[in-house]
Amino acid sequence: MRGDWIRIWGALVALLCALLAAPARAGTISLPPEARQAMDAIYRGDPDAAIPIARAVQRERPEHPLGYLLEGEALWWKRYCATCEIKYGMVDAWKRGKFPEDEVYLAVADKEISASQALLAKSETAELHVYAGLGYALKARVYGLRGENHNVARNAVKGRAEMLRALELDPEMADATAVLGVYNYYVDTLSGIVKVLRVFLGIPGGSKVDGVKQLQTGMDSGVLMGVDSRFIFATLVRQYDLKYGQALAAAEPLAAKYPRNPLFLLLAGNLSLELGRNAKAAEYFHAAQQLTVADEACNARAHEIAASFLSATH
Repeated sequence: MRGDWIRIWGALVALLCALLAAPARAGTISLPPEARQAMDAIYRGDPDAAIPIARAVQRERPEHPLGYLLEGEALWWKRYCATCEIKYGMVDAWKRGKFPEDEVYLAVADKEISASQALLAKSETAELHVYAGLGYALKARVYGLRGENHNVARNAVKGRAEMLRALELDPEMADATAVLGVYNYYVDTLSGIVKVLRVFLGIPGGSKVDGVKQLQTGMDSGVLMGVDSRFIFATLVRQYDLKYGQALAAAEPLAAKYPRNPLFLLLAGNLSLELGRNAKAAEYFHAAQQLTVADEACNARAHEIAASFLSATH
């Protein structure tokens, strides 16, 4: 009997050791503290503070895509804010042509993709496919602002392929699911003639229903895409489905968590205004107007938009 207990105890100890030594659970991307610091700076409305951190990560790990992704994300939010304006009653970054600084941004995205592909050549992982796909997503974003639809489609399709492979390797990879959600939603909003043409252009189809579910996964569990999924979801269901209440439910947590980010305040105010909640909208717009952010172009644009919206609340 004593020998049986010893064997059972030994088995339990071995199991405990195995569990303690097990890698992070499937579907989770592990980030170092400095990466989280950079992401927090971006989303609290200070992407300029994130760029030195991102470049320090690049110097420390030049072969890894993370530092380039962080810099690309910071540069994107700077461009997004500086390009924002009100059209059709909605605040968003609309088409604005080419800017000279786009080339720096695209070069950072290319470095991110190259680093991902170099590491994938040595060892294939779901996480590296996510990084590669996000590099293509960075490029698709700025091409979208420039109205270069062929480049948008080409990079979106490449990014989609990377995310599909990531999910083949790890079906629980929430960040890959989120990016596929963006693709599926956008593609399903294409006009009828474009949907016909996409077959000849080699653009796979998508489903808004699937996209909503996938973006929800990103909102709930994404590491790299958690904030982006929530922001993108709110802007998509607002613009294409006019579901202002659903959009506001996604946007308000961003405004609450990052009250010094004028973009989140303006979006929440915009949606509140659409729902006829003028007093609450005015609160968001006054808060955005009273902020001072480091990026001068963003600061000026945010104040201008807030003032314009405030005039509409009276």
